[in-house]
Amino acid sequence: MKDAMEQLALLKQGAEQVIREEELVEKLKKNKPLRIKVGVDPTAPDLHLGHTVLFNKAREFQQLGHHVMFLIGDFTALIGDPTGRNVTRKVMTEADIIANAKTYQTQIFKILDPQKTEVVFNSTWMKPKSAADLIQLTSLQTVARMLEREDFKKRYTEGQPIAIHEFLYPLMQGYDSVAMEADVELGGTDQTFNLLMGRELQRHFGQDPQVVLTMPLLEGTDGEKKMSKSYGNYIGVDESPVNIFGKIMSISDVLMWRYIELLSFKSPAEKQAWRQQVQEGSNPRDIKMALGQELVDRFHGVGAGQAAQEGFIQQFQQKHLPDEIPRIAVQTQGEKMPMANVLKEAGLVSSTSEANRLIKQGALKINEAKVIESSCTAGIGETFLVQVGKHRFAHIKMI
Repeated sequence: MKDAMEQLALLKQGAEQVIREEELVEKLKKNKPLRIKVGVDPTAPDLHLGHTVLFNKAREFQQLGHHVMFLIGDFTALIGDPTGRNVTRKVMTEADIIANAKTYQTQIFKILDPQKTEVVFNSTWMKPKSAADLIQLTSLQTVARMLEREDFKKRYTEGQPIAIHEFLYPLMQGYDSVAMEADVELGGTDQTFNLLMGRELQRHFGQDPQVVLTMPLLEGTDGEKKMSKSYGNYIGVDESPVNIFGKIMSISDVLMWRYIELLSFKSPAEKQAWRQQVQEGSNPRDIKMALGQELVDRFHGVGAGQAAQEGFIQQFQQKHLPDEIPRIAVQTQGEKMPMANVLKEAGLVSSTSEANRLIKQGALKINEAKVIESSCTAGIGETFLVQVGKHRFAHIKMI
C-alpha cells in the first residue's frame, strides 16, 4: 500500500471535509485495509450521477487497497431520509424497496470493482432488533440534539410537523456504522449530521470512531437544486447512451465545469487544458462532447460514447439545433399537466388545439424522442428539451 501521507493527498482531492484528518492518518499508518462505508437508500429504481460522486471516491479507496462496504439501506428506506426535506416523506412499500435494491446491486458495479466490494443490507441487523432495543437506542440522544440538525430546526421554527419516526433515521444510520465496524464513512455534505452520529454511537459501543469524509453535492441538469429523481433533474447511470450524452450536452457552459470537476477521471492537467482551450476561443460544446463520451463509456463500455456522439451530431447538429436555446419555467397546474398545456404556457404554440394537432402529426419531440400520445404529461420538478416542428426549441422546467 502507498505511504499514509500519499494516500491522504489522493483521498482529499475533490473532498469537501475530512473529520478528523489526523485520525485518518493514524488509521492509514497501520498499513492494513480500512473498512469503508458508503451507502444509499433504495428510494428510487435508478442511481444517478449525483450518487457517483461518492462511489468514485469509494473506488479510489479500492484502488489503494481498502475494503469497500456498499450499504443498501433497505430498512432505513422504510423511514425515509429527512435530509433536505421540509415535509415528512411518504412511507415506501417493502415491495418497492426490494425491487429498487435489486437494480442498485447491478448499477453499482458500473463504478466499483465487484471483486473488492461487499454488499450489505441494514435490515440484516435492524430487523432482528426488538422494541426494547430501539428504545435503548433512542435513549442515547436527546430531542435538543436532534433539533440541532438544520432541516429539523427549520421545520420546527416554521411550525412544520416532524414525525417521531424521522428522529430514528440518523440514529439508525449511525448504528449502521457500529454494525459494520466502519473505519471511514463517505457521504454528501448534507449528510454531515448523520455521519457524525455514527462517530458518537461507535464511541458509546466501545469502537474507534469512524473518520467522516464528505463530498460536494452535484447540481442537477437545471443547475439549481441537487441532482435528484424527485426534482426531475437527474442523469441515471442506467439510462441509454444517447440519453446520457444528450443530457450532458443540455447543461449550461458554467455547470459543465462543475460536472468535470466532480465526475471526470481526467487528470488535473487535462482538465486545465480544457479550460485553456475555451479561454483561447474553443467552443465549450466540444468540451461537453468529450465529457459526454467519457461518461457514456464508463457506464456502457468503451466505444459507446463515440457512437452516442455521432448519433447526437446526426440528430441535432445536422438538423441545425440552435446554439442558444431558451430556458422557460412553466407553472405546474396540479400534480400532472397535459403536454399540450405545457407547450401553450411556454409560448411554443398559440393554443392547446394547435399543440394536440402537432402531437398527432408527430411534430413534437421531448429529449430527442418523438411524442405521439396526446395524453403525455409533465409534473413539478421535471426538466426536458422540447422541439416543436423544425425550428421551435426550449429547455422547459416545471415549477
